[in-house]
This record gives sequence, structure tokens and C-alpha cells, in this order.
Amino acid sequence: MPVKCCFYRSPTMESMAWSENMDTLLANQAGLDAFRTFLKSEFSEENVEFWLACEDFKKTESAEKIASKAQMIYSEFIEADAPKEINIDFSTRDLISKNIAEPTLKCFDEAQKLIYSLMAKDSFPRFLKSEIYKKLVNSQQVGSHKKWFPFL
Repeated sequence: MPVKCCFYRSPTMESMAWSENMDTLLANQAGLDAFRTFLKSEFSEENVEFWLACEDFKKTESAEKIASKAQMIYSEFIEADAPKEINIDFSTRDLISKNIAEPTLKCFDEAQKLIYSLMAKDSFPRFLKSEIYKKLVNSQQVGSHKKWFPFL
């Protein structure tokens, strides 16, 4: 039987740990999937999709890929009437529009911070109160109890 270190988190503890902060949630694939499901139910999944696209963009090394990825993010999330247009202020959108011709790895940082803040202050607290989250935590608790009490 494998030994579990002192940092081991059971799946139940893991889903409950998501409530600690949004970074914990976003760093966990199951947490991210649950949050995306919740955002889809609220018709605001473009926020997390934009945030993830920016995280991926920041890891880009090739100059030509920086330009093509920046253009893809811009056309999908930033420009007016984009398919997944995010809700950012005019000055941030305008600054990105002016800089998109020669993008840098930091060209979406301000918009990403705004969207992260929006999710942290608005969507994340609602997610923690949602039926999606409650059902997930409850199902994991029931599952973990069955391991210890097979008669449940």
C-alpha cells in the first residue's frame, strides 16, 4: 500500500480546498472543469477561456507564434463583436487594439487582470454557492465515506 505524505489531499478535501481561493481552483483540472461548467450555465465562460488563453500565450517562445496567437486572442475575445467578446473598459480595449500590430507577451496583461478580478469578485463566490459545487463536494464526501464504511 502506497504511503501518503503529509500533503496528500483526498478528492473530498481537494474540492473543498477550491473554496480557499480562485488560484487553487484554476490550478486543478477538475476544479477548472467544474468552474467552466458553472460559467457556461451563466453564459460567461468567455472569461475563463480568455484567462486560459492568456496563460498559454505567456508561455509562447517563438516570435511568429506570439504574433499569430496574439491575433487569435484579439479576434476571439477583444475586438468589437468578437465571438467571445469579454467585458473590459474602453481604454484597455483601445490600448490592446493599438499594440496588436507588434504584440508582446505582456500585451493582454491588463485585460487578463481585469477579467481575473471580475471572476474572483463575482463569479467565484457564486460558484461556491452553486448547486454544481455543492453536488460535487457532496458526491465526493459520499464516495470517500464508502471507502471507510462499505455499508453506506
